[in-house]
Amino acid sequence: MKSVPVLIAGGGPVGMTLANVLAHFGIRLMLVEKNATTTRHPKMDITNSRSMELFRKFGLADALRHVAVPEDHPFDVSWITSLAGYELHRFRYMAPSEFRKQIRIKNDGTQPLEPPMRVSQIEIEPVLKKSIDARPEAEVRFGVAFESFEEKDDRVVANLREQGSGAQEQVSCQYLIGCDGGTSRVRAGLGIQLEGQARVGELYMIHFRSTERDLLQRWGVAWHYQSPIGTMIAQNDDDIWTVHVPVFPGQDATKLDPRALVEAYAGRPFPFEILVANVWTPHLLVAETYGKGRVLLAGDSAHQFIPTGGYGMNSGVGDAVDLGWKLAATLQGFGGPGLLASYEIERRPVAARNRDASGRHMQVRMQIAEAYGGLLEGDNSEDPVRRAEVGAGIAKLGNAENEWFGIEHGFIYEGSPIVADGSVAAFPFDPAVYKPMTTPGARLPSAFLKDGTALYDRLGTYFTLIDFRGGDPSPFIDAAARRRIPLSVLQLDEPDLKGVYGQDMLLVRPDHHIAWRGTGSKMPTADAILAAALGWGAER
Repeated sequence: MKSVPVLIAGGGPVGMTLANVLAHFGIRLMLVEKNATTTRHPKMDITNSRSMELFRKFGLADALRHVAVPEDHPFDVSWITSLAGYELHRFRYMAPSEFRKQIRIKNDGTQPLEPPMRVSQIEIEPVLKKSIDARPEAEVRFGVAFESFEEKDDRVVANLREQGSGAQEQVSCQYLIGCDGGTSRVRAGLGIQLEGQARVGELYMIHFRSTERDLLQRWGVAWHYQSPIGTMIAQNDDDIWTVHVPVFPGQDATKLDPRALVEAYAGRPFPFEILVANVWTPHLLVAETYGKGRVLLAGDSAHQFIPTGGYGMNSGVGDAVDLGWKLAATLQGFGGPGLLASYEIERRPVAARNRDASGRHMQVRMQIAEAYGGLLEGDNSEDPVRRAEVGAGIAKLGNAENEWFGIEHGFIYEGSPIVADGSVAAFPFDPAVYKPMTTPGARLPSAFLKDGTALYDRLGTYFTLIDFRGGDPSPFIDAAARRRIPLSVLQLDEPDLKGVYGQDMLLVRPDHHIAWRGTGSKMPTADAILAAALGWGAER
């Protein structure tokens, strides 16, 4: 029987991100995916700035941007009567190229290191797969289905099936991670239930190819064109598009004509080739727990959201990085017994908040649809006064789903057992605004140093002790050596950034979150701080 330290069930973006993270830390793994190839199904279209910071950490950002929408294309969201009709209001957002300029100019900790990225999951997955295919630590097996598992003493034995031949095999692992989606067999094997609201609606998706940009980009490049009839996503701003239309109560989705749906949304016939068309059902769900023992969940197996806000895959990327470094530290012997237990404690509240936020954003979309009134009936859309009134109403309701920067960067792992000195008071959480802070549990604010380098790029592979005040790091160096913990020390003289970081010593984790902050002369011992940050609790 083959044996590996980690078996990942599911080769979507979360499973492959986790595989990349583990390989980065030198952990051997096997990833199995039932499908023979990466997805051809357009499941997401934005990678937010927090995910891009994490992808940069693990050397993936440049390759991902290479397959994304060009960096000078904006993220505009436009509400219309139809593509053949009128634009009512446009929410304008910077292109990544402009965002980069703002990040450099506004060097006060309020900005991310990376702009967000417009890209389809169809394009992301091959990049992630190419990366893990090249890693000697990873055995990547597409076309192999995970079927079931059983726990035996200090191991997990997984039952796999090769899709082509039907051949079955067993693989032994120390940890099994379920990244196998909303219908997760790993989650089912654990008997874990989902909490929240299932089947919050029904939508019909039509993914198509067309070069009719005179119609499809009639008012210029936009990421989303939206109306009560549906939403069109510009997948590449060239020839690939996706329309989602609601299936209303009483409608038989099996009898809907996808071509007619697209033409009704557009307002007139036009030439296009349908690539994929199907009904799908969104959910607002979070698993009641993120695993048991040596079997854990990440991504859609742990949470499922409405796409509004783009929190689905991006939450999964955060899961993969949090779980990945903790698995690596545990397997390499310097992670304590409480380290993996902190995964659920930290990540599940993030998922619950993101679930609620995506539901809130969908409610706003429904309010905007109601604000149209009878505008789309008869010749009402020809009334410029009525169009102006509806446009003003849309502007007032806003587009928070693409503006809630705090929800992406401002969360704090409050109550985490591996955050030392977590009693330090934090600012009240604001989902709309990111406030830079060095409170333990928060994301380290990003800034550029006086030599022009990014602080994030100066961080070490595992933990980094940043000293902004010229202190003596030797107690940490000695304690890390005794515990065989990889520790980097970064001593900085950055008076211009005092307002961002103060004069503190900060212990920063591999996921950019702050594990500990030293602000005074009376501090716990370095050994106790490292012990707490790595899940050893009160052990020494």
